[in-house]
Amino acid sequence: MGFRRWDAGRLYCWAALFVLILLSILLSTAATASAQSGSHSVRGINGSWEAYPPRAAGLGSSESLAGPRPVPLPPPIPDPPLKAEYLAEWKAGQERIAELTRKGLPPISSGMACLPEGMPGMMQATFPMEVLETPGQVTIIQEAFSQVRRIYLDGELPSPEEAEPFFFGHSVGRWEGDTLVVKTVGIKDSVRFRNTPHSPSMRITERIRLVNNDFMENQVTVEDPEYLTKPWTWTWMYKRWPGYKIQEYVCEDNRYFEDPNLGYQRLRVR
Repeated sequence: MGFRRWDAGRLYCWAALFVLILLSILLSTAATASAQSGSHSVRGINGSWEAYPPRAAGLGSSESLAGPRPVPLPPPIPDPPLKAEYLAEWKAGQERIAELTRKGLPPISSGMACLPEGMPGMMQATFPMEVLETPGQVTIIQEAFSQVRRIYLDGELPSPEEAEPFFFGHSVGRWEGDTLVVKTVGIKDSVRFRNTPHSPSMRITERIRLVNNDFMENQVTVEDPEYLTKPWTWTWMYKRWPGYKIQEYVCEDNRYFEDPNLGYQRLRVR
């Protein structure tokens, strides 16, 4: 009987050890799969965000422009460092826009034809945006024009020559610590952020991270040796908007405007 009691106790110990080892393996496998897929809930980028400082203060924004700043404001976006042969044309275009603005006329833009902003423009958060982090993918939904961008965490970035041109291009990301590094290629020629031309070889790199629980930073770098003399870099800041639900945005033809001299007019977008 003594031998049997000792043998049963030993079996119990071995069984307990086996269970502990099995649990350890399962937890390790789950952690590895989570890391490989890019899913990491503690990073906390899920939720609704608005541009900071808000672009529409007083028009539904969660914050006014008055009062102290909880985080430093990013510097203004610099002019694109275009090569001389492109810079003159760009400056002339900016002057035309300024002249239309002085006259109270809307400058012609792709938005008048209900076309999406594309990349990188959609990330400036003209309207609030929602970030959804799921295994293997980060999805960004911009309320303006109902734009949807998908960043794949388990894919390979195509070469610019192979990438079919899209409004949002092709985006692949990976986590480097607490920073989501995203590379994008394949932007349509007609997509021109701040009216800036680009070549098919343009690359966009973003470094997205939480500054704290309420603010998120996006460091953007545009590289295009054919058009730019150096990388074009700026930073966008976003403020978390708890509880905000992205609204439906159905863009109708908004090329009609009221001219004080000519009456109701329709712009032609080419």
